[in-house]
Amino acid sequence: MTADYKTTITVSKTPQEAFDAINDVSGWWGRITGTPTAMGNEFVYVVPGLHYSGMQVTELEPGRSIAWLVTGSYLSFIADTQEWNGTTVRFDIDEGDDGTRITFTHEGLGPDVECYGACSNAWGTYVRGSLRDFIETGVGQPNSLEGDEALDAADHAELRRRIEGHGVIDTDAISQTLLDQ
Repeated sequence: MTADYKTTITVSKTPQEAFDAINDVSGWWGRITGTPTAMGNEFVYVVPGLHYSGMQVTELEPGRSIAWLVTGSYLSFIADTQEWNGTTVRFDIDEGDDGTRITFTHEGLGPDVECYGACSNAWGTYVRGSLRDFIETGVGQPNSLEGDEALDAADHAELRRRIEGHGVIDTDAISQTLLDQ
């Protein structure tokens, strides 16, 4: 058994405020298709040509916890491009003496997987930087795509249509959509 990637931040906001900010994924991570605010919902995070992750909400306890199962992924920079499939991204929220503590864990992302170095670095930047700032100030540093990498509303609508049409994330269809860009 390997250790999963884990990092913890403490913020001065309430557990519910932290919970709400985490669920506003586009405010701290980047643009998504779909919505993560209800159990069973699915959403897709995309960086064209580099990375996408299809997530399904598997745990949603207001002010306490959030978990997303990675139902489909594509990481262009490693050999096993679907390495995240079946992993879980989770946020555990606790109120402590010094503020609200958020423990972020990517279950299945451990030192023994190829993506660990790059992915743990990226998660650290997003969680310890962008998410923390977003919770505290309402302004994060989400991934912002411009120029040829930008997905327009039609691109996101097509990704969403493919998700809704299959009931689950169709990784092959999404990969093709991204390659067609």
